[in-house]
Amino acid sequence: MAQLKDITLFLLDMDGTVNLGYDPIDGAKDFLETLKAQGKNFIFLTNNSSKNAFDYVEKMRSLGFPCESENVFTSGMAAGMFLQENKKDSLVYVCGTESLKKELKNYNVNISEDGVGADTVLLGYDTELDYKKIRIVCDLLDAGADYYATNIDMVCPIEGGRYLPDCGSFADMFENAVKRRPRFLGKPDRTMIDILAKREGVDYDKIAMVGDRIYTDVKTGVNAGVTSILVLSGETTLEDCEKSDVNPDYVLGSVKDILDAIK
Repeated sequence: MAQLKDITLFLLDMDGTVNLGYDPIDGAKDFLETLKAQGKNFIFLTNNSSKNAFDYVEKMRSLGFPCESENVFTSGMAAGMFLQENKKDSLVYVCGTESLKKELKNYNVNISEDGVGADTVLLGYDTELDYKKIRIVCDLLDAGADYYATNIDMVCPIEGGRYLPDCGSFADMFENAVKRRPRFLGKPDRTMIDILAKREGVDYDKIAMVGDRIYTDVKTGVNAGVTSILVLSGETTLEDCEKSDVNPDYVLGSVKDILDAIK
């Protein structure tokens, strides 16, 4: 376990870690600006596939956070890379937002808009979900289509301490109907961290994964062998942490506590 002041690359979850919806978490802006001043790097690593990278850059800037395109890596981007490498000849039905589809097209993913001819289904955090999409997914899965999902998160935290169903909850819904589970491509799979460690040229002992969900964010860090930091500003409570078999290296109230440790 590395000392926090020795970390040079912080991989940061978004929802519940640096913001709740469109409300910044106290201390998050100062934390990011301090990292930049110290010559350290940060990347927003999010399982929320409802927006593409450009959308997230705009959102982070609107919250007052410093953010460029290289500071964002999403589960949608990871899914695009996976499909490009492993399903390049497939026709994919995307149960996701238009922003996710736009992201996937950056990786030359062949998309079926209505499901006709599709041999693969990708399920995302679809904030535009309707019954027509649900029916198409069920029909394709019943017919034997390959099945992937961007993330396993059950809920997405929003303003006021409330939650909305996330991709993992949608997957449960489809499992109840067609008795199939997807392969999840985002956190807690270690692939996202492996890609970024190679891209940034940073040793694993200099990387920290920071997030509010023990079963995705923290588990990703554990799976990748980097320092894992649970913040209690989002979904996970201290009681949840104590009951979990996933053990973070640090448990802190929020990113403000990391700021205090690295000053």
